[in-house]
Amino acid sequence: MTALSLILMAVSAACVLAESSVYFREQFEDGDGWNTRWMESKHKTDYGKFVLSAGKFYGDAEKDKGLQTSQDARFYALSARFDDFSNKGQPLVIQFTVKHEQSIDCGGGYIKLFPSELNQEEMHGDSVYNIMFGPDICGPGTKKVHVIFNYKGKNHLINKDIRCKDDEYTHLYTLIVNPDNTYEVKIDNKKVESGNLEDDWDFLPPKKIKDPNAKKPEEWDDREKIPDPDDKKPEDWDKPENIPDPDAKKPDDWDDEMDGEWEPPMITNPDYKGEWKPREIDNPAYKGKWIHPEIENPEYTADPEIYKYDSIGVIGLDLWQVKSGTIFDNFLITSDPKLAEEVGNEAWGKTKESEKKMKERQEEEERKMREEEDKKRDEVKEDEEEEEKDEEEEDDEEEEEEGEEPEEEGEEEEDEATDSQLKDEL
Repeated sequence: MTALSLILMAVSAACVLAESSVYFREQFEDGDGWNTRWMESKHKTDYGKFVLSAGKFYGDAEKDKGLQTSQDARFYALSARFDDFSNKGQPLVIQFTVKHEQSIDCGGGYIKLFPSELNQEEMHGDSVYNIMFGPDICGPGTKKVHVIFNYKGKNHLINKDIRCKDDEYTHLYTLIVNPDNTYEVKIDNKKVESGNLEDDWDFLPPKKIKDPNAKKPEEWDDREKIPDPDDKKPEDWDKPENIPDPDAKKPDDWDDEMDGEWEPPMITNPDYKGEWKPREIDNPAYKGKWIHPEIENPEYTADPEIYKYDSIGVIGLDLWQVKSGTIFDNFLITSDPKLAEEVGNEAWGKTKESEKKMKERQEEEERKMREEEDKKRDEVKEDEEEEEKDEEEEDDEEEEEEGEEPEEEGEEEEDEATDSQLKDEL
């Protein structure tokens, strides 16, 4: 390889690095140092506390440490600041991992990106944000990935349903917003949804609307079928729906003066055919379904910069959880989707299998412990049943012994009677 080739390769690599920007990255690698970078809101006094933990099972005891919710039925409000930037003209990539090891029943696992003007000490649920992204679970009906954008002061939810992961393992969530107004959502570095911002959110009025001046012509016939005008109702069609029971008989003890005039009970008429309707035939005058003409919407104006935010400077965890235990980790905000994929494979991909194996070992140990406990309970139960059986046998023996004593007394009395008889005879 020539010197010129090496120089060109170095310049090319430098250009790639220059184009990639990492605005925020947090993997909690310095122990309690996160307390100096993250700030809890003081808007309320009873926010839940985050603790640094890798959880009950993990792939790497140090690398898998993240912020874990620690108190049930609490709101949480924590944020971190970074240098303000705009994503104008470049991709915006938001990525982090979420682990619901508590089998969450209702609670958020999402993050929010705020403009740098946010007062972190006053951050709360109504604070204006740019983007809200991540999983949200509440019962069996809500298991979705939120992708909410603030556009011109209003929050807009995605029109699609993206299902989130609801198991107890760590999962990687990635949102990519491109400068051509397209987007992509990935879970565990695999695309689960993508499209166009204008199509999948109601940011703008519709391009076309129904012409308010257009009306369906009066002579327009949009009935596919019509009653056959030649069809006639049969003469024997009309039968009553209910008739007196022909098999019913007046009771012998019925007294007309006392009980009134006897009438047989009514039953469903087996000959009843219901309301007659003529059969339907194809409508010879059918013109098809009338389609309302559309016109260009005068209120629609295209916006090529829906994706853009002039100020992004704070990331926040602003959520509610009924059952605590969720761990947030591996936060990354960058302009490079490829870098995010590599970081995800490095931070999450290398420990996911070890995490799964550790949990499986724990479950196997718990299963064995349950079996041993069940076995001990069964043994104790068998011993108790054996003791009860022995006690019953002892009671039966005592009863038998008590039952034999009167017989001995009877024998003694018989002996005494015999002796007396002999004496009398003598």
